[in-house]
Amino acid sequence: MSKSSSNSNSNDHILLVVFIISGLAVLTPILATDHIVGANRGWNPGQNYTLWANNQTFYVGDLISFRYQKNQYNVFEVNQTGYDNCTLDGAVGNWSSGKDFIPLNQAKRYYFICGNGQCYNGMKVSVLVHPLPSPPKAAVSAHNSSSDAAVLVVPQQGFRALVVSLAMLCFGFGWV
Repeated sequence: MSKSSSNSNSNDHILLVVFIISGLAVLTPILATDHIVGANRGWNPGQNYTLWANNQTFYVGDLISFRYQKNQYNVFEVNQTGYDNCTLDGAVGNWSSGKDFIPLNQAKRYYFICGNGQCYNGMKVSVLVHPLPSPPKAAVSAHNSSSDAAVLVVPQQGFRALVVSLAMLCFGFGWV
């Protein structure tokens, strides 16, 4: 195998890797978010989960996850009455693994409480889930047009990532 053939093969692999990374960078902004209740403090008594929830924006398809000591606490999804009164009446789901990932699949208000009495010590959280934002106008008009031509719509952040990746590829590897 000649040296130029080997270099060409290596360059093709590098281009493929950069292309894949660029593609992932474009898709990253539209992936779901995992909201960890209480952030680094987790699901424990004495936390202000209302303040935490008010600093989050939840969309359909996101996850809400609860981290806690498995044998000490749990999570119940309840209705507003159960939330307000710290009761399990009308519970629609319960989790107790200590690392619970709950999909937020509908645009509505969700209510979660700890079911072992700790709700009275603040272990409850209510989150409002919003519908997904509308697609960019360019995507809507391209979809509604009668043209058969395909239109590539790249989110602004993804486009920046693609440009930076290509610049790094060209200038970082000294090919230009």
